[in-house]
Amino acid sequence: MHVFRMIFQTLLLLAFCFTLADAQPKKRIAVSRFSDGAAYHGSGAGIADMLATALVKSGKFLVVERKDLEKVLDEQKLGASGIITAETAPSMGKVLGVDMIVVGSVSELGTKKRDVGGGLGIFDAGVSKKTARAAVDIRLVNTTTGEILAAETEEGTASSLGLGVRYDDINFSDHSAWDDTDLGQAAREAIDGCVELITEKMDAIPWSGRILKVNTDGTVLMKPGSEGSVTTGMELDVYQAGEEIKDPDTGLSMGSEETKVAHLKVLSDMLNGKACKAKVVSGQGIKVGDIVRMAE
Repeated sequence: MHVFRMIFQTLLLLAFCFTLADAQPKKRIAVSRFSDGAAYHGSGAGIADMLATALVKSGKFLVVERKDLEKVLDEQKLGASGIITAETAPSMGKVLGVDMIVVGSVSELGTKKRDVGGGLGIFDAGVSKKTARAAVDIRLVNTTTGEILAAETEEGTASSLGLGVRYDDINFSDHSAWDDTDLGQAAREAIDGCVELITEKMDAIPWSGRILKVNTDGTVLMKPGSEGSVTTGMELDVYQAGEEIKDPDTGLSMGSEETKVAHLKVLSDMLNGKACKAKVVSGQGIKVGDIVRMAE
């Protein structure tokens, strides 16, 4: 009986831990269209979309949808390239309301075959043993401080035997067109590495929401809602950002001092989970755009 009691208590503890993990609000992230680098034309857009899809499927983040990102890029006169750089990421992050922006490039995407004699040559078509390889260079930018949290190269490979595939006519900006090929398998392996890196580095960024509207009845609307795992009864603090502090050596933003102005308690979900209504428990002077963080 003692053993069964210990097992039962362990299972209860695990369930409690998983419940706490699920209750943590999700952080917001945007994935910029990657540059093609030395890879196929359009592969940057395709692999960036592949990464965004993988992040959504992980269930750990709120990912800015491609159409919303493209709209903002058009408004910011970046629509032609669709590419955000590490330098423009902080300002774009404020516009998008995200905690992190992923920028990068596809430095390698291709296949090679091993000839009968043992030599290596670029594979195009035919029957042979071949190896596909993908290499993605990514940088993770904290949009609050402008700090580059990581700059890594994630790689993937896939080997196969059989009839080769010609890639000349494939639209690489649409990853579904080549997702089931050896290149797609190699790219997914590289993307898995990107997701692990993002998950690890995102822990260093505190979660935040934003005030959307201040009502006269002592309530506010804020984002996110249940879409970002914000639940009824959750207690939050509201902060106002002070003057931006810049590094005198680099000119990069180091963030700003924040002043706590109010304490909130979430009352109900709103706008299909994109927002929620909260009661102002204490404090005053809340403004649209103020930062919301987990209560201390």
